[in-house]
Amino acid sequence: MSTQPPAQADRSFNRSMLIKLFVVALMMFGFGFALVPMYRAICQITGINNLVQRDATAREAKNTQVDMSRTISIEFDANARGPLGFKPEQRSLDVHPGEVTTVMYEVSNEQARTIQAQAIPSYAPKQATEYFKKIECFCFTQQTLTANQTKRLPVVFVVDPKLPKDVKTITLSYTFFELNTPAAATAGGASPTANTAATTANPA
Repeated sequence: MSTQPPAQADRSFNRSMLIKLFVVALMMFGFGFALVPMYRAICQITGINNLVQRDATAREAKNTQVDMSRTISIEFDANARGPLGFKPEQRSLDVHPGEVTTVMYEVSNEQARTIQAQAIPSYAPKQATEYFKKIECFCFTQQTLTANQTKRLPVVFVVDPKLPKDVKTITLSYTFFELNTPAAATAGGASPTANTAATTANPA
């Protein structure tokens, strides 16, 4: 019975692992794009403008005991769909469970028109979702950005001390997307300029 040489077996294992990692990364990238149409569809069906809710109140957070024996690394990620510039002001931060923390994101409207936009949060690993408590967040409401406007947006959060001991790092990722695209805004008919021109050309 023949067996593969150790070097060849290692190459096969590395190739297999690389393929698996690539597939996982591709699935996560695709899920980020899928969040936007899913959000729009759910809001249209339910009639609710915002599905992102507060996870904890300031009073509840103040009553949470800080676990100084543990340190959790929080990584911040930002993705934009549409004419938006979007980024965290810092890429990572170490916090203690139970510690109320504030971080800032920056969003810019890169168009010469006013837009409505919405941010949707996601977390990794998935098991950390229920332990990451947002107290204040720009994702709770839709954001209005005037032409070429830039806003600094806060996120106030606390990590529940009940977070499983094996979770050392949490990634908080936001996808920011435009709600009132030009196509949607003009879908109902001609623009006001076009209507004015038609009236001038064909007076009553």
